[in-house]
Amino acid sequence: MSTRVTTINMKTLARATVCRGAVWMVRHDARYTSTISQTPKTAAVAMNDKIVLSRLPLKILLRSFIMTTLMSSQWLIRPSIAVLGAIHGTKSVLLNADKNRLLNSLLRWTVYDHFCAGTNHEEVRRSVAEFKKLGYQGIILAHAKEILLDPKDMARVKGTGEYSPACYDMVEQWKQCSIDTLRMLQPGDFLALKLTGAGPIAVNALQATAPIPEAVDRALMEICEEAKKQGAMLWFDAEQQALQPTVDAWVIEYMRRWNRDISLVYNTIQAYLKDSAANLDRHITLAAQEGWSLGIKLVRGAYIEHEIRTLIHDNKSDTDRSYDSLADKLISQNMPIELQTQSPGLQFPRAALMLATHNAESTMKACARHKARLVAGQPTCSLECAQVAGMADELSCQLIQNYEQCAAELSEGAAPKAFKYLNWGSVSECMGYLHRRAVENRGGVERTKHMANALGEELWRRFSARSWIGDWNILRFYRK
Repeated sequence: MSTRVTTINMKTLARATVCRGAVWMVRHDARYTSTISQTPKTAAVAMNDKIVLSRLPLKILLRSFIMTTLMSSQWLIRPSIAVLGAIHGTKSVLLNADKNRLLNSLLRWTVYDHFCAGTNHEEVRRSVAEFKKLGYQGIILAHAKEILLDPKDMARVKGTGEYSPACYDMVEQWKQCSIDTLRMLQPGDFLALKLTGAGPIAVNALQATAPIPEAVDRALMEICEEAKKQGAMLWFDAEQQALQPTVDAWVIEYMRRWNRDISLVYNTIQAYLKDSAANLDRHITLAAQEGWSLGIKLVRGAYIEHEIRTLIHDNKSDTDRSYDSLADKLISQNMPIELQTQSPGLQFPRAALMLATHNAESTMKACARHKARLVAGQPTCSLECAQVAGMADELSCQLIQNYEQCAAELSEGAAPKAFKYLNWGSVSECMGYLHRRAVENRGGVERTKHMANALGEELWRRFSARSWIGDWNILRFYRK
């Protein structure tokens, strides 16, 4: 018995030594970055990170710490973006991650396994089960297949005449893949859909601001029917701004059809766009006038590299104010001013809000506002919060803890639920998704450094001198 205990503790000591070294390097490096702007001391950091992150298994904690530390380095993130972009855009067999086994293994051991759910149903189900075990109330799952338009082609509207059978096959494959993805989920989970994944028939219609093509409409109706049957929800991801107005029109049509009782269908609003407030007002107005439930996923923005710069807020502060204002409009149920004037007796529509953000300050501000209205007995929307798998773990764990506290004080149904967003597909199919993650993270290096520090502190706590002494005392006890 004493031999077994000695082996276990020596392994623990070895792991601790490695972790201590890693944490020391981060702290040592921090001495030379004293000018870094710190995360504001709001509710986002008021909770004890040590308590919040203690629920993470050691394997996930170590992997998150290593990846987040790498992503917080400006001199590492830039070449990483270039490499991922090259792999994503290449036609070379050598750089095709699904054909080059060495490259496939390298990517899986690094970025893929950290951010993605798996390449097949069994791997995905295992990943989903692991997240649910950690305390997440739901999962958002998407297949990684997508079409990114070249900016030069955005202004070129193609004809919507006859398409080859292969184009219709793409719609059918997209539909079947979406239904297969739905069947990996449980009631309360979300399927994330990209309309461009349906191929040229959908893309050309979106470019031409045309009505929903019949083939795409049939496919979407089957997907919605399957989601409703299964108790899952659908959110439609944002597209590049050249396509987004048509996406909004299509998704509003599906909300009319399917959101009569519950918010089955969610549309995405990007707060970094200057017209986002007017866009949300339009959604609220139509839902109130026509009597359907509004489902909104609120993001800051995902396509900044591809957008027309004049359409985007001038700086991050403006985007932050836009995001918080949009969230508060739904939480506080503030009717658009024009609608109040035209129809003073009209009621705010039933609404569900998904905050898809890694910004802790915005998230906790919205959660606090939501809770205050519930406590005061005031009407509000349902609230859910989501972060990308592999990122913002300290915020996600804090949201799980917040859910548990609100569920105990109020009710499970009213508490804001915590979700994780996962992509699945072959390594090559996920390259576009992983490249976007890297680009988005480039603008949030300071926030990522805060995440790395929080994860490092948790590692330090777990392998502190006090823990070493505890292990040594246990060893002495068994040797007696």
